[in-house]
Amino acid sequence: MVNIGNKIEVYFPGKLLTLVKAAGEMAVAKGQKLYMVGGAVRDLLMGSPNLDLDLVMEGDAMALARQLAKGREGKLVTHPRFGTATFSQGEFRLDIVTARSETYSEPGALPTVKPGTIKDDLFRRDFSINAMAVSLEPTKFGELVDPYGGKSDLDRHLIRVLHPRSFKDDPTRIWRAIRYEQRLGFRMEFDSEVLLRRDAAMMWRVSGDRLRHELERVLEEKYPEKCLYRADRVGALQQLMPSLKADSWLLGRFSQARLASLPAKPEVILYLTLLAWRMDEEELKIFVERLNFGGEEARAMRDIPSLKQALPELAAPEMKPSAIYRVLERHRLHSIQAAALAMESTLVRQRLELYLTKLRFISPELNGDDLGKMGVAQGRRLGWMLRALKEAKLDGTVKTRRRERELVRKWLAEGKR
Repeated sequence: MVNIGNKIEVYFPGKLLTLVKAAGEMAVAKGQKLYMVGGAVRDLLMGSPNLDLDLVMEGDAMALARQLAKGREGKLVTHPRFGTATFSQGEFRLDIVTARSETYSEPGALPTVKPGTIKDDLFRRDFSINAMAVSLEPTKFGELVDPYGGKSDLDRHLIRVLHPRSFKDDPTRIWRAIRYEQRLGFRMEFDSEVLLRRDAAMMWRVSGDRLRHELERVLEEKYPEKCLYRADRVGALQQLMPSLKADSWLLGRFSQARLASLPAKPEVILYLTLLAWRMDEEELKIFVERLNFGGEEARAMRDIPSLKQALPELAAPEMKPSAIYRVLERHRLHSIQAAALAMESTLVRQRLELYLTKLRFISPELNGDDLGKMGVAQGRRLGWMLRALKEAKLDGTVKTRRRERELVRKWLAEGKR
């Protein structure tokens, strides 16, 4: 019997270890069993623990959570409808749930759940390496519960599903399989990959919101292009949109995005806009609607066609900074960032980068109130002067507040606008 109690005691901070042991003792006092499950067990076995723990109780999880929180500092949030609770204390968190089994009425549907055993609870998980548990009973503390061979697969660096219907039941597991495989440097077990390729087309049954969530999680990875490349090769990427492709062009742009964003990691929205860059307007419309994108993500992607139409203007041999600004000012920041990475023309790329790093931040020192005090009435003339001041500042013809005031006086004397 494998026991990793020593790993728990080495890796867990003292307060967390005390809390976990206390929870195990409380469960035993109730005549019930408590386990730590899932990713926390996997990470412990790999020597990289996290402090967000999933605990599964063969019994009343809600009652245990309330007892555990009583008299302790921290925050307890309960979800009676689902039989779950979360107790947070400082930097760590315990999610406590009642062991349950799941059934699927049809492929891609959300599961129907009912109380079950720890073995039932592990069987509903996505992959064998996430289907392990550790007993928190005082007399069995740290004993590994591994009914589906998760440790063996972990040792062999394999991602394996638990049963042949796994991807059909929940096609979003396809994306999780790819993420784990690429993040951990593992490989898909042969039969699991056969099932994945077979069932990739089942993604059409999944809601756009769930697919969008999985894609966004892929784009949050350290090297998301690895996941996208793999998804392309197994036929999963095309299920989001047939024209999507993760080729050398995309891989190179993602890599450049990281270099351009150092030391910060590129935003998910920039990766997403690059992924969508080569779609035409109709494809973008379908993609945005299918995955139910909203907010700035949708705006950035919808801006791509009009920005592409405007970009040839930036190839003119001579352009003042104010002219560059006029071309780009009405476009979304993230679509411009994507264009700066996507364009082949060095000149166009340089002008996009000039806008991003300098021009968009330039404004005249005088504002509308200042011009009003100088005798400029509210209306079109005021708006024209503010705009003209901005363009003069962009082009470097005025550099000081004093020079701006002189220019306004000159315009007033000449009766401009």
